[in-house]
Amino acid sequence: MSEKSDKNAFPWAPATGVGSMPGGDAREAAKTVSGSFEDFPFLAELPARGPGADMIGRTVGLLVELYAHVEPSGWRISDRPGRDTRRAKSWLGEDLDALEEFTQGYEGPLKVQAVGPWTLAAALELRGGEAMLGDPGAVRDLAGSLAEGLRGHLAEVRRRVPGARLVLQFDEPSLTSVLLGQIRTASGYRTYPAVDRQVVEGTLREVMAAHDGPVVVHSCALGVPFGLLRRAGAAGVSFDFGLLTERDEEPIGEAVEGGTVLFAGVVPSTDPASGALSDPGGSVMGVRTLWRRLGLNPGTLAKSVVVTPTCGLAGASPEYARKALAHCARAARSLADNPE
Repeated sequence: MSEKSDKNAFPWAPATGVGSMPGGDAREAAKTVSGSFEDFPFLAELPARGPGADMIGRTVGLLVELYAHVEPSGWRISDRPGRDTRRAKSWLGEDLDALEEFTQGYEGPLKVQAVGPWTLAAALELRGGEAMLGDPGAVRDLAGSLAEGLRGHLAEVRRRVPGARLVLQFDEPSLTSVLLGQIRTASGYRTYPAVDRQVVEGTLREVMAAHDGPVVVHSCALGVPFGLLRRAGAAGVSFDFGLLTERDEEPIGEAVEGGTVLFAGVVPSTDPASGALSDPGGSVMGVRTLWRRLGLNPGTLAKSVVVTPTCGLAGASPEYARKALAHCARAARSLADNPE
């Protein structure tokens, strides 16, 4: 087996979460996650705590020799680490402590999340207020800093949970907008030019190389570029199943046939109505239907799909978040037991 296939061999597990959880109690979040997903827990993120615990700030805290602070417009590059960076590192430390506590003796896949290079470049501001996305040299520096920071972060998680096989998830909700030239400049009157697909793919491949195991890319936006992500080396693609369109079907079929695992977001991230989580089989009915429409082997369905919420659960109530994660696990069992 080649080095590439070894790296991308996915440690199959039926269900997991996307990343964010409600509230600010790291121990409660880790307890909920580890109790819900005995086969595939994840390092919970708690953005309700404020700047530094948000998606961008958390990843800023991982960067090496690049620093940022919070401005009214968002995160902006700094000359040196400050209070906001220290806060991000402190909260990540709390989350790692809680994860370690509730995964004692665990052996199996464990997912950790970070913002991917393109969404990070679209969100981080240079000193003048424009996004790093508009400066190719700055994007290259950012990608290198992120890759180096991730190596250290993953090593720390391995030290704390030595039996885990780590799965790295890149959150890339802005990726499609980067490819289409839809990211607005600071003035809001124009957009940054679309980035060449080969440049996007190459940068993703470079940062994915920071991890010697499988990488998943998550986006709950329209138009997820399944083919590009597969070519860049993603072992899995995480997406909101309800946003798929007919044009997505062929790339999904090619991805599955090429061994890509689909992290199908089928469980609502916020409580839509009472009784919405009453039918686990119904939650994955659309996945079964897609499989039949694509002519894929139903026997491969359960091992090609990981069931997740549609997106992060930061906007849910703690009670609903617990129910949604439990429902993901039940829906995955239904998919495995009744693939037809």
